Amino acid sequence: MSEDLTQPLPNDGVQLILRSLENLNGRMTALEDRMITLEDKVDRRMQETRPIWEQVLARLDKVEARLDKIEERLDKIEARLDAVEARLDKVEARLGKVESEVYSLNRKFRFFNEDMIKVQNKQDDLEERVNKLDPEPS
Repeated sequence: MSEDLTQPLPNDGVQLILRSLENLNGRMTALEDRMITLEDKVDRRMQETRPIWEQVLARLDKVEARLDKIEERLDKIEARLDAVEARLDKVEARLGKVESEVYSLNRKFRFFNEDMIKVQNKQDDLEERVNKLDPEPS
């Protein structure tokens, strides 16, 4: 069990290792070639798509600018609506006062009408009494 690991390898073992290393070296070279081909392909695709991306970015910039303008307009509209709302609140307050006055006037007219009917009834009574006292000549 005590083998000396430092003993020289047999000649055919060294050849086997050298062939394995050559095979490994060939495979590494093939992988490098494939990697270079893949990098070239990616670079070409990036060059092909770069103008498209530049166009997309330019369009996105335009869309963003338009959205900014729309946002500004909406802010102005919101400010105007706030002003209209404030004015409407004032109009509603004034309308409440007018409604109160109209209600008050309606009550006064109702009492006035009742008084006028009473006066008219008394006048009718008075005319009847006068007619009884002094009948009209025929």
